[in-house]
Amino acid sequence: MSSTRYNYGTAMLAAFEYLLEKYPEVFVIGQGLWSPWYVGNSMTDLDKKFGAHRVIDTPVSESACTGAAVGAALAGMKPIVVHPRMDFMLYAMDAVVNQAAKWSHMVGGQASPGLTIRSIINRGGEQGAQHSQALHAWFAHVPGLRVVMPATVADARDLLIASVLCPDPVMFIDDRWLYDLEDDLPPVVERSLALEGPRCVRQGHDVTLVGSSYSTRLAIEAADLLEQQGVSAEVIDLRVINPLDPAAIVTSVEKTGRLLVVDGSWSPCGIAGEVIASVVERVAPGVLKKSPARITLPFAPAPTARVLEQAYYPTAATVVSQAGKLMDKVC
Repeated sequence: MSSTRYNYGTAMLAAFEYLLEKYPEVFVIGQGLWSPWYVGNSMTDLDKKFGAHRVIDTPVSESACTGAAVGAALAGMKPIVVHPRMDFMLYAMDAVVNQAAKWSHMVGGQASPGLTIRSIINRGGEQGAQHSQALHAWFAHVPGLRVVMPATVADARDLLIASVLCPDPVMFIDDRWLYDLEDDLPPVVERSLALEGPRCVRQGHDVTLVGSSYSTRLAIEAADLLEQQGVSAEVIDLRVINPLDPAAIVTSVEKTGRLLVVDGSWSPCGIAGEVIASVVERVAPGVLKKSPARITLPFAPAPTARVLEQAYYPTAATVVSQAGKLMDKVC
């Protein structure tokens, strides 16, 4: 099977092209869709190829474009709403939480708004507290809303396609800090989002590292560094955080006896705590050799100054250091 080289952004572009070419009911709506400043290389020239009636660059109203997409989805269309900054998507919370996530339940499954909401995490670059938030745990808390966080080039393409073809509303969250990743990808094979979940992306036997999105990249980089110090780390990429299936994580922890969860948001009521609780509830007494640990952001809004950003965001070295503590050694 032949393969083609992509980066994280062009993999999403390939997903958009595939969906728009094959499914006439698919359209994209949101702000800045024709501008690389907003969406990078993930939507380049889609409006020219498929027309402005299917790639709709809207005025600045997050609530209006999301509400319109919910209505279109209830009418049988497959809209993709793009919010270039997760922070500003908060203006659309009624449409997301009270409408999209609830309609199937409220009408006994007779209708479901199968829309995809693409929300982009922006961090660093001295953007400050109102442009840097990763709020994925909020949405994972909402029943009726699937939440997807691709960490690899392959998942950037394939999980976006699976999200749009899913009959349920899906929050698809990508991270600008992953856009430089590159990989060779084979032709598209459509997959059911209902069958996707956490996946082991690196085998190991000493400690289990769990992440999602950019945190998975940190975990993989840390595993490479730990290997140089004689520590074998297994890495689990969550991929889908609602619904969260902890089976792969539990299997890994039963092998390693140690769990470290890395998350790009804050600790209180967060995904890291949910993963730890899910594991502790399921493993037998005595399986854990050390108490589970988590690495999250300091519980404060993101700073603006670059020197403070360097202290605020965890790095692969942060993960290595914490993993070393679980191993009772200095790493």
